[in-house]
Amino acid sequence: MATVGERNAVISGIGQSQVGRRLGRSGLDLTLEAVAQALADAGLTREDIDGVSSWPGYSAEMPGFSPVSINALRDSLKLELNWYNAGNEATQMSALINACMAVACGQARHVLCFRTVLESSAAAQRAHAAHAAQGPAPRVSGYNEFLAPFDALSPANWVGLVASRYFHEFGASREQLGAIALNARKNAMLNPNAVYRDPLTMEQYLGSRMISTPLCLYDCDVPVDGATVLIVSHRDAAKDLRSLPVQVESICGPFKGHDSWDQMPDLTRYYAEEAGKRLWSRTDFKPKDVKLAELYDGFSMLTLLWLEALGFCGRGEAAAFVEGGQRIALDGELPLATHGGQLSAGRLHGMGYIHEAVVQLRGEGGARQVPNGPQLAVATNGGGPFAGAVLLSTH
Repeated sequence: MATVGERNAVISGIGQSQVGRRLGRSGLDLTLEAVAQALADAGLTREDIDGVSSWPGYSAEMPGFSPVSINALRDSLKLELNWYNAGNEATQMSALINACMAVACGQARHVLCFRTVLESSAAAQRAHAAHAAQGPAPRVSGYNEFLAPFDALSPANWVGLVASRYFHEFGASREQLGAIALNARKNAMLNPNAVYRDPLTMEQYLGSRMISTPLCLYDCDVPVDGATVLIVSHRDAAKDLRSLPVQVESICGPFKGHDSWDQMPDLTRYYAEEAGKRLWSRTDFKPKDVKLAELYDGFSMLTLLWLEALGFCGRGEAAAFVEGGQRIALDGELPLATHGGQLSAGRLHGMGYIHEAVVQLRGEGGARQVPNGPQLAVATNGGGPFAGAVLLSTH
């Protein structure tokens, strides 16, 4: 196998701010809290940081989605950078991918990766503004102008189409899909930082409000305020670190097919499949070697597609794989969403999964720790047209 550059990178430190609904804190405040944790975890100082990477970059047009710029963070920490990167036209995994490439080729030695959201607070502000607004609603443009006539402006509508087609082709049921939501909530109950920690029963799941058939309220992730930080260092720095460094074994974020969540050759595949193919092409490990999977559950349906895309089960078999929840439980053959996932712990746009994978690989999960010390974990970001995956190892 050709040289795989990302293997020169390790995740040396992790941090996560307070995560919650309408916290009343600024994005920068939350980010700095997570940075302080990550630096302390790695045993580094701000003077050691010579790179910063983020996705998707600051966006004034979408308040809450990406409220913190690299400039604001750099000024607050007085960082002296040799390299930095952020950009919207990229996979959600791009912050980590680019950081790995930067340390591998010598552009930086310690890269701070961050993702911050204020989506819960922003949603509340939008609702207040809409209530106070007068006059007709503004016209839509771009991609949305093709969706607005069908009142399909939410990703829940698009993924609902995928779920409906999957149910039709493979005979899946809402009870099988519900196993993903119930597993996430069960794990969240063991995570003191999860947003939703009350018990959830199958009866409650099936009786909840329908959002976009067959997706109900508990099939949709939870918008929150919060920040996650990873520090990516060159593997040569491992001996100087405070915490156990986690090796990046393989990482990818391919972009193949049509840029759409609702128009593609096969609605039951999405493009996670391309990420799965590329991830395994860059390592000698196989799906059977993985004992921990932090799979993107922006909608529960996406988890089914990721299970198949990564080869943990065959096409059309994921619903049966998760049925009953035993296989995906903390003590099952492939634990999923060990911190509660985005369905119960909160939507941190994929970075939360990588953070949790590191926690588990280090054996620091506390009450939710996967038994028998997993040494290999896969984490994924996104669904639809942009999908990224990373394989992490303590071998």
